[in-house]
Amino acid sequence: MNQIDLKEVFLSLQDELETRLQVGRAAIRHPGTKGDASELNWRELLGAYLPQRYCVNKAFVVDSLGQCSDQIDIVIHDRQYSPLLFNHAGAIYVPAESVYCVLEVKQEISKSNLAYAIEKSASVRKLKRTSVPIQHAGGEYAARQPFEILAGVLALDGVLDLESLLKRELTRKEPHNRLDIGCAVRAGGFDIGYSESGEINRFELNTGNSALVFFLMRLIHRLRGLATAPAMDFAPYEKFL
Repeated sequence: MNQIDLKEVFLSLQDELETRLQVGRAAIRHPGTKGDASELNWRELLGAYLPQRYCVNKAFVVDSLGQCSDQIDIVIHDRQYSPLLFNHAGAIYVPAESVYCVLEVKQEISKSNLAYAIEKSASVRKLKRTSVPIQHAGGEYAARQPFEILAGVLALDGVLDLESLLKRELTRKEPHNRLDIGCAVRAGGFDIGYSESGEINRFELNTGNSALVFFLMRLIHRLRGLATAPAMDFAPYEKFL
């Protein structure tokens, strides 16, 4: 039977993304353009490796009250049950009900960039989400309670003591202001769980040369735990027609 060295495959994936991010940083001088290139690299990676049930876009998130989030670097949203509301001149708008995870892309994970990512994710988590029963061949599933949208931050680098920074800046936060997952390719990937009071009760950090693969595996695991996005109620949206 043929064998494959999965560790080698995973390390090659990490090396590929690290090279792309580093080349973009070195070759592009304008900060905005540099950021755009980093976002694109991350979106292409997630689009390639996440299951096909998910869409990956840079987008605004809107709700049935007409409220709109900040523009989010990476929105992971439902592909099967929720439509794009519209795509205008390259600006994509998706309904809040369809969102699984929001991620901010920076050059480095730092204190200020963590605060920025929290602010951006909170603009999504505060939106209203509807939920209606789901019809199936045998009858009807009850409307499900919307889950807490995952939030995180992605970067090439991180501060020297990434663990201390994350624990100091992310503990004792309100639910809308928590970051759950993230990756600094050259510093570490992290996955965090919280108690009801906001204390960190699970903290996992991979600082080896497989930080990216750790992040991808944990992201897929966390997404799978959310199951399917709630079925949106179209009626409140139709009032804007």
